[in-house]
Amino acid sequence: MRKWGIFAAMMLLAACSKEPPPAEIVAAKSLAPGEYAMTSKITAFRSTDGATPASKAKIGDTFETRACVAADGTLDPAIFAVANEKCSATNVYVSDGRMSIQMSCARPDAPGQIMPAIDGKFTAEQFEGTSTTTTYLTGPGDYALTRTVTAKRAGECPPAKESKS
Repeated sequence: MRKWGIFAAMMLLAACSKEPPPAEIVAAKSLAPGEYAMTSKITAFRSTDGATPASKAKIGDTFETRACVAADGTLDPAIFAVANEKCSATNVYVSDGRMSIQMSCARPDAPGQIMPAIDGKFTAEQFEGTSTTTTYLTGPGDYALTRTVTAKRAGECPPAKESKS
């Protein structure tokens, strides 16, 4: 009986002495507002229609972008845009440490649809994941590419630029 008492005391002591995990690795409900700096690296790239891809990308290319997360936790899709793409989110799930974002992008030199999808995880001030892009262009040059993405909160968002009317 005494052995069980010692064992139980040791287990209670061990349970009490465990420190909570550091805040940076705890999943968050949403991303903290502010500006995020993202780095992405192409890990796979191929033609999907047999033609020369309508992109100059190549495996190993690295891109850096910045965009803001609004006060409500909404991530600006511009952070995932490459070159002069204009993107909008078509389906978004960012909650409880997981993110899944489907987007539709357009680029003047590649008429048609560029469809990135991001799948990843996040904490309050950073995220990481994989972006898989497939194109549906009006002419030849369709491609598929995969990027790894990592981002960290860099600070407050810059003030909005006033438009001149």
